[in-house]
Amino acid sequence: MKATEENIKDLSDAVLSYARGEAEQVLAEAKAKAEEIRKQIAEQAAAERAKILEKASAEAERVRSQAIATTQLKARTSELEQREKLLESVFQAAGQKLAAAQQSSDYDKTAQRLLREALTQLGASAAIVHVDQATGKLLTHNLIDGISKELNVKLKIGEPLTQGTGVVVETEDGHRQYDNTLETRLKRMRDTLRAPVYHILMGEAK
Repeated sequence: MKATEENIKDLSDAVLSYARGEAEQVLAEAKAKAEEIRKQIAEQAAAERAKILEKASAEAERVRSQAIATTQLKARTSELEQREKLLESVFQAAGQKLAAAQQSSDYDKTAQRLLREALTQLGASAAIVHVDQATGKLLTHNLIDGISKELNVKLKIGEPLTQGTGVVVETEDGHRQYDNTLETRLKRMRDTLRAPVYHILMGEAK
């Protein structure tokens, strides 16, 4: 009897030992699997974090570059606006002094040159000449007759100019006109003069 009880105890101990061994193996495998899953999750989280940081860095760089470009554009725009104001003030001052050119000793030659240029640009066989009062005093009938023969253009004196300093010529039918007043010449030359005038104002040698 005693031997039977001992056998049963030994069998029970063996079963329990096996069960414990199985349980420990299962537990070890579960721990290993859990550790593997934890590592995968950590790696995925790190990769996702790196993507987020990279995206945030790229966005920050884009915003920074955009801000710099916007600032540079505003600075350039402001610089150009100031330049335009400065140039405009210079051309306005020059325009206001054009009438004084008639007081120079050689304005008679200037008046003749204005008339010749205007007639050449008009390119007509006959033309009506309009001049301001001061220029008209210098362009005498004899001078006009001489230029008429020189350029082979039939000329007629028209109504005096109410605005402008210099000469305006037009065809007899009034369809074509060429304005060669000093004011209009200055307007035509503005684009050419802008750069050199600005360099002079800035004290730059050009």
